[in-house]
Amino acid sequence: MLKIYHNPRCAKSRAGLKYLQEKGLEPEIRLYLKEEFTEAELADVLMRMHKEPQEIIRTQEKIYKSDFKGKNFNREEWIKILIEYPKLIQRPIIVKDCKAVFADPAENADEIL
Repeated sequence: MLKIYHNPRCAKSRAGLKYLQEKGLEPEIRLYLKEEFTEAELADVLMRMHKEPQEIIRTQEKIYKSDFKGKNFNREEWIKILIEYPKLIQRPIIVKDCKAVFADPAENADEIL
């Protein structure tokens, strides 16, 4: 199984998808801004990446700076925040079997392909 958590409005996400397609791969495309993560799904992706929720946050986003920067949340709270504000999740995330990576730059996908 090959899946990309994708935001078509993001240049980095488009580059990640294009990179996979240029390799002849057709991943399942998950538009995570429209199709919300579940808590279990996001926890699973984090486990496959060997990351904690705080490590996948886009800290330059306005909502992060105004509502979350400098505050301490536990793992479960961060997961709920990321589900509520999926724009805060770095992208694209590519999942293959039991591993996942950020494909920024797109060549990072080679780590799991």
